[in-house]
Amino acid sequence: MSYYIIIRGPLGCGKSTIAEKLAEKLSAEYIGMDEVLEKHGFDKAPPGAPCIPTENFIKANEIVIPAVREKLSCGKVVIFDACFYHKEVIEHLIRNLEFPHFIFTLKAPLEVCIERDGKRAKTYGEDAARAVYGLVSQFDYGTNIDISRSLDEAVGEMLSKIRTLEGAA
Repeated sequence: MSYYIIIRGPLGCGKSTIAEKLAEKLSAEYIGMDEVLEKHGFDKAPPGAPCIPTENFIKANEIVIPAVREKLSCGKVVIFDACFYHKEVIEHLIRNLEFPHFIFTLKAPLEVCIERDGKRAKTYGEDAARAVYGLVSQFDYGTNIDISRSLDEAVGEMLSKIRTLEGAA
């Protein structure tokens, strides 16, 4: 069964680590949307804007959708990892990828996100973590996963939910 997974959450919450672990366990294709944004110069907010605009994320979606559609058509599982703080970006993927999908919103206290961001090689800093946390926290989408505990436990919970829903399909 082919499907795609969207993993969203604040900066520093463990999205990439979780997405990579899930990709390994599911033999899935992993797509880090931050890398797509950066590679194509879509990763900057215009002067005075509070965040990267929706249009930049949509452009990034448009770049990856053809290859993702092909992979899904061949029975592959695809995992997207990004903050997804614009609801329209998620809905754009859903409209353009007419395949089963799972969406997980990762939840952790702001302090956990700031601490985790500070421990990685490319840190964004406390101000960025606070800003993105505020944006992502404006809405939930899909299944909420508490990731203030171990990331392996969160991966296990996500796999359990995916397998439950796969069995119901």
